[in-house]
Amino acid sequence: MSRRHGNGEVDAPSREQVTLEFKRNALLPSLAGSHSRNLVRLEQRLGVRVAQRGNLIAVEGTPEAREQAVTVLRALYERLEAGEDLTLGDVDAEIAFASPANLGPPRDAGGHLRTATGKVTRARSAAQAAYIELMRTHELVFGLGPAGTGKTYLAAAFGAHLLHERRVERLILSRPALEAGERLGFLPGDLKEKIDPYLRPLYDALFDVLGDRCTKLMETGTIEVAPLAFMRGRTLSRAFVILDEAQNCTPAQMKMFLTRLGEESRMVVTGDPSQSDLPGGPEGLDQAIHYLQGVAGVGFARFSAADVVRHPLVTRIVAAYDAHDPGSKTRRTKRERE
Repeated sequence: MSRRHGNGEVDAPSREQVTLEFKRNALLPSLAGSHSRNLVRLEQRLGVRVAQRGNLIAVEGTPEAREQAVTVLRALYERLEAGEDLTLGDVDAEIAFASPANLGPPRDAGGHLRTATGKVTRARSAAQAAYIELMRTHELVFGLGPAGTGKTYLAAAFGAHLLHERRVERLILSRPALEAGERLGFLPGDLKEKIDPYLRPLYDALFDVLGDRCTKLMETGTIEVAPLAFMRGRTLSRAFVILDEAQNCTPAQMKMFLTRLGEESRMVVTGDPSQSDLPGGPEGLDQAIHYLQGVAGVGFARFSAADVVRHPLVTRIVAAYDAHDPGSKTRRTKRERE
């Protein structure tokens, strides 16, 4: 397709155009996004030009970029047909899956996770797809990597999915009650009020996945959120169990928690070894990773800064800290090789 500049000159037709036709015209506003932000993101990330007219979308660009944009648009349209909502994060995820550089699992490798609320959670990176697949096939999974990679969120979503399918009877989430480098002193209130601030990140993940239904499930005991200290002496059967912030576990705490696993239960342990608040570092997590390599039924999902799915700035922050703290990056690389 030729383009005419303001000076009257005409470019050589070095870039070709393809036009896609979508059957359901009512979905096109959602596909384009508010102020066409989804199409703009495609243009920015892939270097193509995208134009919409009615139920037609034209894509102009190099053959490789054009093919990738077409793949992304069709995948996003399929999500809309399935009743899902789209965000810029979903657009970025589909772009990553459609990239020729993606050597990981395909976008549907881990499938999608649907809860009783009808909300669907999908992987947003190849590492997340591999993580979901590991949770499907292993009784114990370690999710290791920097903050913002979806380790805890996907584990909560998978647990809610198993509850929805009645494959487990309870969802149990736990984390160490350890302050992040500051002493808060004695907190007011009863026991629940004292420990709730430490467990708030787990509550946030649950409510995002389950919505208002989460409150009822917690009242009935179907979902339990508790500090790690409360796990001693228990046998957790017919449950999906999540240990968050595992880098703050001592070796004794980690062994105690892992041995709580009962019949027909699954367990996920998440942590970022570079953010331990223990004086001696992530000793409990490091020891578990070292001891359990090669043990049947145990899987390890490893994330990097490239898998961060929070604000794009978080990816750059993690990369900047790794660049200025070679020790942190070396420790993470060493664990990936193990």
